[in-house]
Amino acid sequence: MSDISGSGKSGARRLSDLANPTKFLALADRLMPWLAGISFAVLAVGLYLAFTAPEDFQQGTTVRIMYIHVPFAWLSMFCYTLMALAALGTLVWRHPLADVALKAAAPIGAVFTALALATGSIWGKPMWGTWWVWDARLTSVFVLFLMYLGILALTRALDDPSKSARAAAIITLVGFINIPIIKFSVEWWNTLHQPASVFRLDGPTIDPSMLWPLMVMAAGFTLLFLTLHLAAMRTEIYRRRVIAMRRIAARRAERG
Repeated sequence: MSDISGSGKSGARRLSDLANPTKFLALADRLMPWLAGISFAVLAVGLYLAFTAPEDFQQGTTVRIMYIHVPFAWLSMFCYTLMALAALGTLVWRHPLADVALKAAAPIGAVFTALALATGSIWGKPMWGTWWVWDARLTSVFVLFLMYLGILALTRALDDPSKSARAAAIITLVGFINIPIIKFSVEWWNTLHQPASVFRLDGPTIDPSMLWPLMVMAAGFTLLFLTLHLAAMRTEIYRRRVIAMRRIAARRAERG
């Protein structure tokens, strides 16, 4: 029993250590090279599998856009979900790095969402005969993109760090209602998008020859996202330290 409690305390201590920006920076410096190398290796394998996978009998070689479009779409929602968790960390648990995680993830999520919209339009042109339709899935993803831009604008408009953190957290949590709308839009409304074909209670409906390349690409892009997020968090911590040092120097100059 003492071993269990001891391991639990050590685990809690390690989690609390990560709240220290200096210790987090040291961990990020160790993890980033490994994450970057693994992500590029997995993406290389995924691209090879994607280009050697069979063509679709209806879409032909156009189906290969799926191997980048679907991971972009997944990560656009995953990133916002991570931001919502960080928002809870800011408002509920007052975690020192929660606001850093939220603000570091926002521009990355915006890019992934923009890429999902762009690749979806490229895929939709030969399949649907048009670049864009205002169906439920496309519209809700476009709203997600606007929310990312709104959060970015809000955090840059407020100079007070505490007000900026609280406002960004509240807006992020309010906007999280759009995530289940995106997920279930193809089931709730009649859209051009096909229903879910990977994460289903009765199992995936995609042939394994296409499913495995898709899952490898999704894993590779997820690892890339984690690498970029750690790098962005590190940059944000250093940015805040520079701002704090400048303020201290300015106060000393005024007193001197």
